Amino acid sequence: MNPTESSTELKLAQPGGEVSAEVLATLAEIGEEVNASLDLDEVLARTAALIKRHIDYEIFGVLLMEEGGAALRHRFAIGYPPDLAANLRIPLSHGITGTAATTGHSVRVSDVTKDPRYINAIDSVQSELAVPLMIQGKCIGVLDIQSNRPDYFTPDQQSILTMLGSRLAVAIENARLFERVRSQAQTLLLLNEVSREMSSILDVEELLRRAAEQVKRVIDYQILSILLYDEEQKIFRHRLDVKHGQRVQGKLRVAASEGIVGAAATLREPVLAPDVSVDPRYLMVNPETRSEVAIPMLHKGKIVGVLDLESAQLNAFNEEHVQTLSILAANLAVSLENARLYEQVARDEARLERDLQAAKRIQGALIRPVPSEDYGLEMAARYLSAREVCGDLYEFLRYGPQQLGVALADVSGKGTAAALYGAVAIGIMRSLAPQKLQPAEMLRQMNQLVGERRVEGRFMTACFGTWQKGRRKLRVANAGQSQPLLYKDGRCGKIELTGFPLGIFEETSYDEWGVTLDPGDIVIFHSDGIAETMNSEGQFFGTEWLRNLVETHYESTATEISDLILREVDWFAQSAPLSDDRTLVVLKVR
Repeated sequence: MNPTESSTELKLAQPGGEVSAEVLATLAEIGEEVNASLDLDEVLARTAALIKRHIDYEIFGVLLMEEGGAALRHRFAIGYPPDLAANLRIPLSHGITGTAATTGHSVRVSDVTKDPRYINAIDSVQSELAVPLMIQGKCIGVLDIQSNRPDYFTPDQQSILTMLGSRLAVAIENARLFERVRSQAQTLLLLNEVSREMSSILDVEELLRRAAEQVKRVIDYQILSILLYDEEQKIFRHRLDVKHGQRVQGKLRVAASEGIVGAAATLREPVLAPDVSVDPRYLMVNPETRSEVAIPMLHKGKIVGVLDLESAQLNAFNEEHVQTLSILAANLAVSLENARLYEQVARDEARLERDLQAAKRIQGALIRPVPSEDYGLEMAARYLSAREVCGDLYEFLRYGPQQLGVALADVSGKGTAAALYGAVAIGIMRSLAPQKLQPAEMLRQMNQLVGERRVEGRFMTACFGTWQKGRRKLRVANAGQSQPLLYKDGRCGKIELTGFPLGIFEETSYDEWGVTLDPGDIVIFHSDGIAETMNSEGQFFGTEWLRNLVETHYESTATEISDLILREVDWFAQSAPLSDDRTLVVLKVR
């Protein structure tokens, strides 16, 4: 497999392009932990441990840029020989890690033996994933993990680590600043607390409000504005304005290149104006303002917004404030993006939940109740869905006052797609019902019609039977479905019928089996979700248990037998969540 590279632009491989809530929860947990300390070694150790919980690597390393930016050296390593990590120096553009640092792109290599960039430091390594640690568009190091198995790391893992890279870069910068400037320890500890709190807030308005409060704890200001960039209209929109501690309505929008805010966004670096009266970029909005500092909020190299502080004092802000606000702005940018993603996920989930509930109601309306007419049978049907909608289905086709068709089918897969496929199958069966087809012919024609509507990767197993009341004759054919059970003459056994599932081969014929039933005889159609239910010890419920239940409770009604089977299966699984749909139809001759 060829090595693959990916931009640091966030792209998670999820159905429909959605970002799952599970990924956001994982990132929130890791982000909180890596921002929980200002000791660099502790930050990196926690990062290694947390990543290990989600990605089982053999080798872990964080390489930081040397002074001057000519090469990378390990600051933290796991899995290397004792002296190798300490002495290894990787020039920029050399090796997988050097490539990630130079390009600013994550690099995922499925087979290092086929990649000429790989530096063979450890012979057992087969695959590698290197993620640049970027802050404000600058690479400060590389997060590198390696595995002894080829093709081990996935695109999703690459995306998760890429998102983590910006968090880790900020944490590293926090820690390095703390190491360099001990006198700023209290301020940095406070920044860390602010970052942790902001990381835990996933509501945009609440996040902005708390950001304003927390900045005030770090730096004294008279006016604070947080402007978010509208990429479509190329303008900055004021989302929060605080003046002397009170929220006010400021200018609603600012052109992307206007004023000190526009300068910070255009330059993608902080702009410090000690005296706004001599700065030609300054636009007078608040007459009392004498000094201003604007910090761009960048995420993955893209402008998210600008954090802007104003003061009525000249020279109110200095380079130390710029450093502090830059760290805060970087954290706020990441938190804003996560909050926006969360809001989008919440909207999508709410819409999906509404759609699923509607689909559940529609599916319930499609499945007919047990016939109330007298066909000489007691009948009961049950289905339990492993998800909001069911991939199993059953159907009763009234061929006339003396003849009834009974079907039970199971669509491959689960969820909405399976339910839609099943709805098509129900429509096909009902369209064929006027022909009063016997089981083998019904399955043959269904297979043809399903094949005409073939969907890649989808097929359906089905069992179909017809019952003639006057002759008490049952005929059955099977297309790959679990073999139905027949209780007769005091014994319960399988009706030994097999056949290809529907929708796989265009031309298929099916065997048909018939039997005359006596009063008290019982027939059970069931999906594999019943017999293949597994308990905590890895044992299957199995058809033997089903047979014993029927033989023990043969005097019970069809309704009682169906409810008993579902209760026994649930007890066997210790009421664990369903891993597959459970469906059955019970017929008992009166």
